[in-house]
Amino acid sequence: MTRLVFLGPPGAGKGTQAQLIAQLYQIPHISTGEILRSAIAQSTPLGQKAQSYMARGELVPDELILDLIRDRLQQPDTQAGWILDGFPRNVSQGAFLENLLQDLDQRCDYAIYLDVSDESILKRLLSRGRQDDNEQTIRRRLEVYRQQTAPVIEFYRDRSILREIDGDRAMDEVTDSLKQVMS
Repeated sequence: MTRLVFLGPPGAGKGTQAQLIAQLYQIPHISTGEILRSAIAQSTPLGQKAQSYMARGELVPDELILDLIRDRLQQPDTQAGWILDGFPRNVSQGAFLENLLQDLDQRCDYAIYLDVSDESILKRLLSRGRQDDNEQTIRRRLEVYRQQTAPVIEFYRDRSILREIDGDRAMDEVTDSLKQVMS
């Protein structure tokens, strides 16, 4: 059974690696974005609530995201394990997840931190060519990440389940390191 949380700055390769590992181990890759899109597409009560915030151009509040995560981790396909990508984003979400997993009689095996230098991130995100990916915006996103999400790394380090992986390497080398952590 494999239950993982993927951490790292925007552009670190979390989504890419999470998809590869999820396919390899036949477990769901759960991203908060995917949960939201799915709940909205299925028009679930939570999805309808989320849609109303998004329609007004507002961020979906934490409580709603937390309810969606709770709901998702109780789906049958998560019994063999899961990978959470993009959650938790802050220490209070980390504490929520810890309590939720206790309630569900589950635990997180590892928090995987993909460590990538700012310069590599800048290069990666600028090469994607997205309109909102300019140097100033990317540097701001990294700043916000350090303030809000970086403390989550310490949260998991304190629980002795943090595994740091050098994400500044070729994709297959990073994947190999992830496999080693899990073997």
